[in-house]
Amino acid sequence: MKIGIIDYGAGNLHSVSNALKYLGYNIKFITAESDFTGFDKLIFPGVGNARKTMELLNNSGMEKLIICEINKGIPLLGICLGMQLLLDYSEEGGTDSLGVIEGHTERFRDNIKVPHIGWNQVEAESHYIFKGIPNKTYYYFVHSYFASTINPKETVGVTEYGNVRYSSVISKDNVVGVQFHPEKSGECGLLLLNNFCGS
Repeated sequence: MKIGIIDYGAGNLHSVSNALKYLGYNIKFITAESDFTGFDKLIFPGVGNARKTMELLNNSGMEKLIICEINKGIPLLGICLGMQLLLDYSEEGGTDSLGVIEGHTERFRDNIKVPHIGWNQVEAESHYIFKGIPNKTYYYFVHSYFASTINPKETVGVTEYGNVRYSSVISKDNVVGVQFHPEKSGECGLLLLNNFCGS
């Protein structure tokens, strides 16, 4: 099983790669168009600003290649900003995103402490990504924007923060997105990664 980690130059991805290596997977960073070959699964971690990230993806040619790989049926897991960019539009910088899953992201309002940092529960639906993981497990979150207007059929996990209930895990066809950081979420986070990579 060969796992590709999409590296668009925006941040430290070693926590994700270390988690996957710990689980025994063969991983490689994808840093250029020519790297998008021969992978069984793709992981799209995200750190930073949505608009800047979309500019980096567009300028590098990775935007079209990510969509192409998804359309070929290659499973992809988006993490944090990587999940948000699977949607149509982000309020962060007012930018169009990849448009793989219908919906947009919006910022938590001023009456809620931002960013949302720390451990929080996910109310999980039946989905392979949660195999062997108890419902309402706690995962580690760091974010200021959340997924909104998601098709209920494409929401497989929900989290509550302040007075907002939002889609924290989304899925459509061969694509899964998680708002939290599984690589920083202990044993259950590792199990979730293993469910994706080993399925």
